[in-house]
Amino acid sequence: MSISKNRWVTFGAETVEEPPSAVEEPPAFTPTGATRPQLSVPQPDRADRLPRWNVSGITPDYWWLGVHGGAGETSLARLDKNTRAAEHHWPITAAGSTVVLVARSNMSGLRAAQLAATEWASGSIPGIHIAGLVVLADAPGRLPKEIREFARVVGGGVPLLWHFPWIEAWRFGHDVLPEELPKEARAVLDQVRIATTTTAGLPAN
Repeated sequence: MSISKNRWVTFGAETVEEPPSAVEEPPAFTPTGATRPQLSVPQPDRADRLPRWNVSGITPDYWWLGVHGGAGETSLARLDKNTRAAEHHWPITAAGSTVVLVARSNMSGLRAAQLAATEWASGSIPGIHIAGLVVLADAPGRLPKEIREFARVVGGGVPLLWHFPWIEAWRFGHDVLPEELPKEARAVLDQVRIATTTTAGLPAN
């Protein structure tokens, strides 16, 4: 939530009203997990690391990185033409890349996300800024307690964690326009945009 400035400023005995801001400030970026790599974190085994993609000539606002097959990175990228699916690779660019990890809300998907977060935390991937992890519902209804708790543990390894609700149309292979998404899903996308903008300004590893 943005904090409004005091519209009344006193100079001596004179009170002057500040003009209202023409543009509303975005909500503050408040990380709930790790915001940068740590030297004490070892890399996962080679077989558990994501491949790397040396990218040139492609400059999306940020990348959706599905940490396993069927994670949903392509579906999310279709919702915003300024973003791109990373095709399950770390997108390595000369200027650095802002990445949002994507996983399904099952144990195998969350374990894959944990491995990706660990690989990033080891500091072994140059120029990668992680904004957070989006966990896409793998079924309609409330998540089981065990999965909710494990998602919180995995989310602690990255700056932010979001839960994206079940989208029935995607099961049948249908595209969905952003305005057709449920309110909860649109809110997640808005929060991701804000977080990626702020994360891009953090020092790269």
